[in-house]
Parts: sequence; structure tokens; C-alpha cells
Amino acid sequence: MTGLALVWESSTGLRPLSAVPDALIGAGSRVRPFSAAGDPADAERRLALLSPRARALLEHLDNGGGEGTTGGARTGLSPEQAETPVEELLAHQLLVARDRTTVLLPGEVAVALRGGHTTAEPVDVVPPLATSDRDAALIDRGAAGAAFETVRRIELLLDLWSTEPPTVLRAGGLGVRDLKAAAAYLQVSEPTAALLVEVAFAADLLAAGPNHEGDPCWLPSDAFDGWCGQPVEQRWERIARAWLQSARMPALIGSRDPVGKARNALVPDLASVFASEARRMTLAELAGLEPGQVLATGTGVPSLVARVAWQRPRRPRFRDDLVVGTLEEAATLGVSGLGGLARHGRALLDDEDAAAVLAPLLPSPVDHVLLQADLTAVAPGPLEAGLARRVQLVADVESRGGATVYRFTPTSVRRAFDSGWTSGEVHSFIAEISRTPVPQPLTYLVDDTARTFGNIRVGMAEAFLRADDTAALAELLHHPKAASLGLRQIAPTVLVSSTPVDILLPRLRDLGVAPVVESPDGTVRVARRDVQRCRTPRSRRADGLTIAREQAHVAQVVTAIRAGDRAAASRPVVPAGTVSSPSSSLAALRAAIETRSPVWIGYVDNHGTSSERIIDPVRVEGGHLTAYDHRSDDIRSFAVHRITAVRAVDRRG
Repeated sequence: MTGLALVWESSTGLRPLSAVPDALIGAGSRVRPFSAAGDPADAERRLALLSPRARALLEHLDNGGGEGTTGGARTGLSPEQAETPVEELLAHQLLVARDRTTVLLPGEVAVALRGGHTTAEPVDVVPPLATSDRDAALIDRGAAGAAFETVRRIELLLDLWSTEPPTVLRAGGLGVRDLKAAAAYLQVSEPTAALLVEVAFAADLLAAGPNHEGDPCWLPSDAFDGWCGQPVEQRWERIARAWLQSARMPALIGSRDPVGKARNALVPDLASVFASEARRMTLAELAGLEPGQVLATGTGVPSLVARVAWQRPRRPRFRDDLVVGTLEEAATLGVSGLGGLARHGRALLDDEDAAAVLAPLLPSPVDHVLLQADLTAVAPGPLEAGLARRVQLVADVESRGGATVYRFTPTSVRRAFDSGWTSGEVHSFIAEISRTPVPQPLTYLVDDTARTFGNIRVGMAEAFLRADDTAALAELLHHPKAASLGLRQIAPTVLVSSTPVDILLPRLRDLGVAPVVESPDGTVRVARRDVQRCRTPRSRRADGLTIAREQAHVAQVVTAIRAGDRAAASRPVVPAGTVSSPSSSLAALRAAIETRSPVWIGYVDNHGTSSERIIDPVRVEGGHLTAYDHRSDDIRSFAVHRITAVRAVDRRG
């Protein structure tokens, strides 16, 4: 081990490097540091003297990380005087007190508790995968159907957002309401809608940009039109490859972050460098199954999670969520089917031409529909991309599947008229795409909708001017200086203006007109300034609460003064010009942690203020010292590079 730089030789024997226990704990061994006189054989002898309740508590403490609280247990008792399991463990010296309220499980006790092993379960055995038999052809066909649905849904969603784009949140991302609306429009669950949105974003088909008003919105990118013109298999390969390589984590959308805030789709921080690795490792395990083998229902997913965790034991905890999310996302996107990796999914993983493998499995597009007398049209297969868009403009999708059913309604026909179609163009289009005669009810529907379309016209106006004197209105309308007011006459006694009322009123007065403001009910409204008020101050706090706060403040000040006096008394005498090196300070801190001794430190905070403190060091990791500070009477963290000096002090000082 010395050759591997895992231990070093000291005067007391071999000692491990400080990073070795952390590495072992991260690998799942839960190894704790041995105490100064740690002996597993002696620990086994003391374990044999425990009661069943005390041993059960010790095993629970070992499974929970080896650290717990005393819970008011007494110390310094003999085994015969112990009344609780904690007191019994302390009496047998199977727990070590770190401070007044915390106890630790020594490493030798943990090893003895596990029968002489550093882990509770063997870690050198590859976890098996739970599998079952399934026809490979069924896997490919199921995955191909999901791949086709993924392409179609992304196209539908981005087509909708090209005219009705959702806004970008102030902190970035997609709003919860917009995600729910997208899920309802696509007739899928919210996690599935979130996945489709994230995949479209990863494939550069969706991006943030300004709308007509200049507000930031989520819009289809300029690559979307070119993508829509490609065959289905090529469109799928682009989005599937983008998903495989993406660092985004769609599986975590909707969950809570460490501060309790829900994660939104498309937020910038929903990414990890481990996401792509987790996807490839998960798919690689599926690719390693025998042909015709898939993950077993119920037990297959946990076994795969355990296999990936065994291969990369030091990855973050959310890696298990990434593995489970990868299986769900692969099934939704058509990379896998029925718990197994499809042939085109295997080609995608091997960076081969996945589109060529998928193409024979996809249904051929059709260019016609079958009209029925109940104002519906049935597409006997997937419509061609351009034809599908035109049909969805004049009819609503009623159901999707192997055959898509469209329904003609007055609203859908009016939607075609709003986009610029005439009634003749609608009749011609319906007759052209149908393999059956056009039913008479559908002809009547188009004609009736066209007859009522545009009867009422709507314009925009900011204000209106009304007067019984038509000559006065005519004079104002033709006034040379009134051209900029945007006046237009809609009746002999009514003018409308495109200028807001608050701007129109003073400009009319400049023209010599004396207008008054009319309220919605037709009465004259007198303009006057609003009366303003401020908030009433809160009542003073209750006297009892004020006294309690003052007493707590006084106690805190007294504690700080006493800690300062003790620190001043423990100040080391250092010759002028002598500066403690970081390595010596770090060695002194580690020695204090092992012996659980208080130390005096000189500390400079990030504002450059120097202070002297008495602390009880707990641990040093990541360049920071965690210790109990006698001055603040609390556990706090110190940056090691800001500690100027360290000196051991008397525990009774």
C-alpha cells in the first residue's frame, strides 16, 4: 500500500492518507477511523456482552452512517449502572463522544459488528440483472411505433408554438402552466411533455427568441423547417442522438431542489456532466443482454440500477434517478421497447446509421383521408408531413393511433378562413384529399360558416369622442393640427381616436376644445387627484418577548467575552517575524481532531479582520475546518488558508 501512496510510515506505524477514508466511504464501505487503541478482537469481546436492544441500536447506528446523538444519556457509568441502550454502549466504550451531544462509532467496532469485514454486503460480486424472454421482433416494432409518435408530437408542439409561443421565465425555463398546456395539447403526461420539450431544445429545434412584441419566448429555431422536410427516420435519429449526448436531465423536472423549489423544464441549471454517461452505461447494459432477453417486470429496473452503481460507486446520489429516467426516456423516444434495446437503438449507441435500421419498421405515409357522414375524416395511416399540417388547419384531431380521426367543426373551418382560405379553396381541398365522396353535411357546414364569417368587424381605438353638435365634430376632424390625433368618424356624432385618453385630453384643450371625460355608464366623470395614505405602523412587541430577547442577547455577549478572555490567555508567545506554515497548522488541526482536544487559532475573515478563538475541531475536508466555536457557542466552518496559527490549549482552561 505504501507503493500505491495509500499509507505512509510514521513513528507510530503505518497511517493512511487523509483522503483514503473519504474514498472508502464513497465506495460504499462505510469504514470509520479506528480509535487510538482500536482492537477488533477486543471490540468483539465487548459486543458479546451487549443486550439485544443495545446491539440492535448499534447496528442501526452503523447503517445510518456511524454518527448519532446521546439523547440525554448519562456518561461515566459502569455496565451494571446503565439503564438505556445508549448508556450501555457508552459504558462498554463501544461509542466515542465527539462533543457533549454527539457520539461516533469507532472503526474497530464497526468491523467487529460486520464479522471482520469493512462492508455489510460483498462488493466484489457483479450484481445480476433480472431478465425475462421477449420476441425481438416485438421489441423492434414497439420501439418503432414510439419513435414515430415522438417525431409527430414534437412537430405538432413546435407548430403550435410557432404561432402561440410560451414566454421565457425571468429565471429562464418554461412555466408550469405552459408545460401543462403542452401536455394537454399532445394528450400525454407532463413528464412526457417535458421530455419532448427538452429533446427538441437539445436538438436545436427549439430556442429562446423575441416574439412580435419583443418579449422573450420559446420559438422553433430556423432549423425546424429543414427538419420537417426530412424523412421520419432521419428526424428521429437527430433528436435521439441529441438526447443521448445531452447533459440535460429531464427526469428531474418537477422534483424539488435542495432549497425546496420545483425544477422547471428548460432551466439552465438542469444539467450535469454525468447525464450522458448514465445514458450510455444504461443502454450498454441493455445491449449486453442476450437476443430475446429484456428486463424483468418489477425487478429488472432495480437490478440495472444496482449494476450501474456497482460499476461507478462514487457518482452522485442522483445518478440512480438518471438511470431510472434513462429507461423511461428511452422507451418514450423509441430507443427501447418492452424493456429491451431495439436494433435501431443499438445502432444509435454504436454510432452507426440508426435511420437506415429504423426505416423498414416505420409505416408508409399516406396522401388521402376517408370522409364520413358524421363530419369526420379517417387517415388510414400517417399522413405526409405537409398534408397533415393542412388537414389540422381545417379540422381538429379527435383521436390518434394507427389511424388518425379528424373532426370538422365550425371553429376548425373558421380557423382556415382566419388564415386566408376562401370557401372555394376549402371545398376544393376537401374534395382533393378524400377517396370517398364529400358528404352533404360537410358541404353545408363550410357554406354556413362562410356565410357568417366577417359579418362583424373589429378595429382598434384608444378613445372615442361623442357630441350632439355634428358641426363641432366635423370642424375638429378637419382641423389642421388634429391630423396627429388619429381621428376617424364612425357615426355622425361619434369619432374614434388611436391616441390614449391621458394624451388626447391635453392636446384637445390645446386646440381650444373643452372636453370632459365620460364614464362607462354615460355620466360625466370629474377628474381629481387621488387621496394617498401610508400604512399604519405595527404595534410594539409584547414586553415579555422584548425581555426574553434582551436576556438572550446579554447571555450571548457574556459568552463571547469569556471566550475572548480565554483566547487571550491562551495566546502563544511567538518570536517576531515567525509565521506558521499552512502544513504545520493543518498537522496540528488533524492531531487535535484525533485526540479531541481544544485548540487556540488565529483567524482572518474575508473582510481582513483578525480574531482569536478557542475551538473544538471536528473534521477537515475540502479546504475547510468544521469546529465548535466557543465564542459563538455554535458549530461553524473556517477556511483553512485563513488560519494564521494553531496552538493546543488545556481542556480545563
